[in-house]
Amino acid sequence: MAIDPAHTAFLFPGQGSQALGMGHALAEADPAAAAVFAEADEILGFRLSQLCWEGPLETLNDTLNTQPALLTHSVAVLRALQRRAEGFRPALALGHSLGEISALVAAGSIAFSDALHLVRERGRAMKAAGEQNPGGMAAVLGLDIEAVEAVCRDVAARTGRVLQVANDNCPGQAVISGEEAALAAAVGELQAKGARRVVRLAVSIPAHSPLMRLAQAGFNRALDETPISDPQIPVIGNVRAAPLGTASEVQADLGAQLTSRVRWTESIRAAAAAGMRTFLEIGTGNVLTGLVRRIDPACRGLALDEPESYRELAG
Repeated sequence: MAIDPAHTAFLFPGQGSQALGMGHALAEADPAAAAVFAEADEILGFRLSQLCWEGPLETLNDTLNTQPALLTHSVAVLRALQRRAEGFRPALALGHSLGEISALVAAGSIAFSDALHLVRERGRAMKAAGEQNPGGMAAVLGLDIEAVEAVCRDVAARTGRVLQVANDNCPGQAVISGEEAALAAAVGELQAKGARRVVRLAVSIPAHSPLMRLAQAGFNRALDETPISDPQIPVIGNVRAAPLGTASEVQADLGAQLTSRVRWTESIRAAAAAGMRTFLEIGTGNVLTGLVRRIDPACRGLALDEPESYRELAG
């Protein structure tokens, strides 16, 4: 497929996209990708590559490990692309939740080694917060975002428990996050409002909700210690769905992200309004390119992950 960099954005997946074997075939086929996994192993002091490729899945799914694993795989896919298409520079980058940090690496705002330390601490802080303030998340399908917001407000007010929209992924697909009692109370009300399905997610951490405030202090310390430069290309941040052009804007967006909604629908629409027509998903799976098609059918997407996906890019 012919690709015009001036109308192309990179997408980076977030937590939930991890899978056993992620990056293995690419690392075997591409020395640039293999070097990224080797660097991560050395920096972290354990075989992250082996965990990604062989598991066990339960350990990979521990948020402490999931976050560096997804970052590493995304950067490995990115380096493989850069080796094949030297000088290719997209006009924008954006990432879903954790993926925003991968996007900042791609934009030259944060070095990979620094990003790896940052996401390791992000995962550690979020895991600890989830243990102290347990809760969960649920996907809501077939209901517009305004109706989901209204139910969250009503249930939170009635129960006195935390509940809010965590992700606005695309029209008709949202994720809510909060305390168990509020989630349980919301299911029936969402269905009564017309939700096609409400599906509890296999996570024990109520991400992107006020329950993550306990993670904020530890993450802020790590963020303050992370060298951040002005992005070399704009990165659309999750919190405001607006481009981050300076280091201070990057730090503010990342600092607010743990407790704020991922405004993915708004972010993709902002990218399309800026002229983006092609979206390359850099990392595990093809969830984000699927969301792009539902948000703006005029846009096209390609997921880069396995070695054969690069042949489609060349075609």
